[in-house]
Amino acid sequence: MDQLFRIIKYIIPYKSKAALSIFYILLSSVFSLFSLAMVAPFLNILFEKTKLVYQSVPFTFNTADLIHNFQYILSRIIIEEGKIYALIFVGVIVIVTSFLKNGFLYLSKFYMIPIRTGVVKDIRNNLYSKILSLPLKYFTEERKGDILARMSGDVQEIEISVVRSLDMLFRSPILIIVYLASLFYISFNLTLFVIVLLPLSGFLIGKIGKTLRSTSLSGQKKLGVILSVIEETLGGLRIIKAFIAEKKMQNRFESANSLYTRIISKLFRRQQLASPLSEFLGVFVLVIVLWYGGSMVLGGNSTFSSSVLITYLVIFSQIINPAKAITTAYYNVLKGLASVERIEHIMDSEVTITEKPDAKSVKSFSEKIEYRNVGFKYDEELVLEDIDLTIDKGKTIALVGRSGAGKSTFVDLLPRFIDTVKGQISIDGIAVEDYKIADLRGLMGIVSQQSILFNDTFFNNIAFGLNDATEEEVIAAAKVANAHDFIIDTPNGYYTNVGEGGSKMSGGQRQRINIARAVLKNPPILILDEATSALDTESERLVQEAIINLMKNRTSIVIAHRLSTVKYADMIVVLDDGMIVEKGSHNDLVKIEGGTYNRLHKLQMY
Repeated sequence: MDQLFRIIKYIIPYKSKAALSIFYILLSSVFSLFSLAMVAPFLNILFEKTKLVYQSVPFTFNTADLIHNFQYILSRIIIEEGKIYALIFVGVIVIVTSFLKNGFLYLSKFYMIPIRTGVVKDIRNNLYSKILSLPLKYFTEERKGDILARMSGDVQEIEISVVRSLDMLFRSPILIIVYLASLFYISFNLTLFVIVLLPLSGFLIGKIGKTLRSTSLSGQKKLGVILSVIEETLGGLRIIKAFIAEKKMQNRFESANSLYTRIISKLFRRQQLASPLSEFLGVFVLVIVLWYGGSMVLGGNSTFSSSVLITYLVIFSQIINPAKAITTAYYNVLKGLASVERIEHIMDSEVTITEKPDAKSVKSFSEKIEYRNVGFKYDEELVLEDIDLTIDKGKTIALVGRSGAGKSTFVDLLPRFIDTVKGQISIDGIAVEDYKIADLRGLMGIVSQQSILFNDTFFNNIAFGLNDATEEEVIAAAKVANAHDFIIDTPNGYYTNVGEGGSKMSGGQRQRINIARAVLKNPPILILDEATSALDTESERLVQEAIINLMKNRTSIVIAHRLSTVKYADMIVVLDDGMIVEKGSHNDLVKIEGGTYNRLHKLQMY
């Protein structure tokens, strides 16, 4: 039940509202009991069994005195006005207590709603915050569809199964305690007999609910698979159609969907058993109580009249609904805890990129970047080994090499998207781990091969991450990136929405928006990760021109497959199998016969 305690922790900020809700539930329960207690005097009047009381006693909060004085008032009405008026008097009391009961019940629900909605809001916020804090490596090992399922389906399941059960879990036990206390007051022996029967009901309910959690967990996992298939389908629709693989993908989806349906059907069948089972057990116990209580009345028990037995049964019958509600809530919670467990998988994931308590602030770059004996590996696979490199301020360094040589890993280490497993990277003589993460990344602008745009306007995409950017600054950045002309040709100019992932633009246009974003940030260090590799010749020319504008007076690290784009770099670093095998200018490297750069150059020239 550790998962349930984690949910309860989310309630702590709302403890004042929870206290108010419980207080109003208690008041509602007391007035509900008062209205039910009117059954006995009503029946006594109706069947002319009312014992008249001619003398009142001083008012106290003693139960016996309160009943005595009520009997006295009722007796006065019967003597002075008649039994019809006495029935009306009892009926008015029932109406008033019922109104108060339901009024307080509404107030309890009124204060419960902010708890229910607030808990789910806090879970979503914390989950999203956790996702933002996790290292990039985490998302290469997890399915995006499964993460989406946890953020949407699992959070929704917690809301439906656990949080909505809070009302029942708060209210039902209070009702049962109040009703049981009154039943003990009416007949201690009979109530004790009833309590002996309750563990049997609890055992049967627990036995059936035992498998709910594991079944629900299987269902949520399969939902993650379904969302992964959908996500892959939307991303690869062009390839699916090109290779006439619609039927294959349809079969794959239907197979996962059918298995999910079977699991959920099994889950719902067990869940729906909760209410009828608890009601049947309640009626079963009620019949036994009726038999046992009836034998007490027929046996001539002077303290237990027929009207008292009927009142007892009426109050006892009211325990069935809250008991049934607790059973339903118990089943719902078991079902929802599987979703809590899946969310915990994300919440408990280790944040490996951490900031030291005494981390230094940095706002400028003045000297050099140094890689000293740097090594990195994913699990057991070595990606970089013994990297030694100095990058002076204002220089342009180009990284070349075949795919998988470690180029992207090399640049990902600098802004601490990942951390080294050996050696050290420093900026101006201070290790990057000693800087504040936000300040470190604030020194850098990144333009990657894949254009990352958000479903927002041109303005907000260019000004992304800068809260105080003016329209003039955004336009100036767009002009540097050769993006201004095509932006102003759109219906709303800079306030036109770019579509999902920039789908309304060509690849070259998307990349120029990315470059404009980097220009506006105005970073001293620039990282270009194959920024032109996916473009046609015309787009590449425009983007390359924008990149040249961007690189002016900046320290740049450029990854490129096309050697023609980096031949004017101050230094070209050739990586192979995670190691630096050559470095120098284009002219120097191309002269090394049999060298890696020389071979790559020849391959691209012919």
